[in-house]
Amino acid sequence: MPRIPPAVRRLLLLIAVSPAPTFAQAAPTADLGGSALQLILSLLLVLGLLWGSLWLLKRLSAPRGVAGGLMKVVAATAVGTRERVVVVEVGSTWLVLGVAPGRVSALAEIPQQALPPPAAEAKDFSGWLRQVVERKNGR
Repeated sequence: MPRIPPAVRRLLLLIAVSPAPTFAQAAPTADLGGSALQLILSLLLVLGLLWGSLWLLKRLSAPRGVAGGLMKVVAATAVGTRERVVVVEVGSTWLVLGVAPGRVSALAEIPQQALPPPAAEAKDFSGWLRQVVERKNGR
């Protein structure tokens, strides 16, 4: 067994016998008004940052200048789970495009046409619903 020098032995004994240091703890104060105000201001700051970032994202993603009116999606329909056929108006020409994940293919190019008016039933949902309910009830 190694021999411990007397100075180290006294130091270890002093550490073992001395009481553990105590730290004074401040009494908790019940400042509910200040805490609530801090919470509300923090919430308003977070909401303001969220609103500002959404506004900035909208401004940066919006088309600018002439490019904003150059192209317009006329119609789109799904032909599969992730595939679509899209009609895009570019100037006075309509392009029929096949859109799949990672790929866009030109299917046809047709001259611009007049859009058919929307169906009356599509506009009047309440009338359509009334007809369906009447048919179901046999009136």
